[in-house]
Amino acid sequence: MVRKANPALLKPMTLSPELEAVIGKGPMSRGEVVKQLWIYIKGKDLQNPENKRNILADEKLKVLFGGKDEVTMFEMTKLVSPHLS
Repeated sequence: MVRKANPALLKPMTLSPELEAVIGKGPMSRGEVVKQLWIYIKGKDLQNPENKRNILADEKLKVLFGGKDEVTMFEMTKLVSPHLS
């Protein structure tokens, strides 16, 4: 059985200025936003070396993460949601 892509993940979303400062200009789908966030995180080496599922926030990410220094990758998607409309 072939799984259909979730249409909510493909719908172009408007990005907040804070999110655009990290991943570039929107609109982008949720899936693309997460992909671009990972490119940013890996490019800046922001994964916790002891636990790769945790992301260490730099100044730009701290704005998105509500001031938190470190978040899990699951928390990240929840915290970024308010920056999409």
